Amino acid sequence: MTVRQTQNAHGKTQSPSSKWTDKAVYAAGAVVWRVVDGKLRILLIHRTKYRDVTLPKGKVDPGEMLAETAVREVHEETGIRVSLGVPVGVSRYHLASQKQKVVHYWAAEATDDAIRESTFVPNREIAALEWVSVKKASAKLSYPVDLEILDFFSHLVDDGALRTFPVIVLRHAKAMPRSEWDGTDAARPLTERGSRQAKSIVGPLRAFGVRKIVTSDAVRCVETVTPLARELDRKFVTTEKISQDAWEDGTDDLRHVVGRRVRAGKPAILCSHGPVLPGLLSEIALATGTIQGSYLSSAADLDPGAFSVVHLSSTNPGSGIIAIETHIPKV
Repeated sequence: MTVRQTQNAHGKTQSPSSKWTDKAVYAAGAVVWRVVDGKLRILLIHRTKYRDVTLPKGKVDPGEMLAETAVREVHEETGIRVSLGVPVGVSRYHLASQKQKVVHYWAAEATDDAIRESTFVPNREIAALEWVSVKKASAKLSYPVDLEILDFFSHLVDDGALRTFPVIVLRHAKAMPRSEWDGTDAARPLTERGSRQAKSIVGPLRAFGVRKIVTSDAVRCVETVTPLARELDRKFVTTEKISQDAWEDGTDDLRHVVGRRVRAGKPAILCSHGPVLPGLLSEIALATGTIQGSYLSSAADLDPGAFSVVHLSSTNPGSGIIAIETHIPKV
């Protein structure tokens, strides 16, 4: 399940949510964009079977979370590998079977390298790809629900909030209870379920282009990020500055850790503990000049293995939080 909480550049907060049920078909996709000669272009797909023009998207595979579905489907349909940016809405409509289809969309920039590496050729599913202006996209898209997504995307463009980077706040996966552990609290390991959670979130975290991993030095946090670090073939940074022990002792330094990540302007993860998360989200708000509100509390109220993605402006991080979305593992 994925719950999304979105704050736009005007400070308006929306909290749409969706529940996994057998009464709906879930899918995910993206508004893929690039800048050509200083002009914004949107990628449309011309589908062979349906003879329509739409945005790249597709159904969730078993065990997938929505973010990884979006990245996979964009690559399968267009040959372009993307990292997800700001969420741009959810479309809902009924299929011929009377089931509701729920499609989550993100903005996603197509880099020059990704386009050069694309191996797309017309096939039985996709007849053609077309890069067009936002205005032409509005005229060409076949379905009103796609136009609603494009309209939300256009507001991001107008607000200058399209190019972003994420700072992801991750709660460690399920750990052995204190009552069943004889060692120090910091040495508590993950349970079997926690290990499965840690593996299950690798795909969704990769979908946001994460390259930097910073974690509490507690064993349960280190074990949570280890599968991701292995998949990325990158080392993670451990620090007691965002640990629960330091937080309880009053020796933590959340501001220093968050400040470095915001200044770096690169996709990053901060893995910490339930009691510490509200402070981390608060420091992100302070570092970016964002008005604090209940949306921060919601983003910090995470189950084990869940994470909140905080999207910040790449060109002006101090302009405030662009959006926040929360992802909950299905394990």
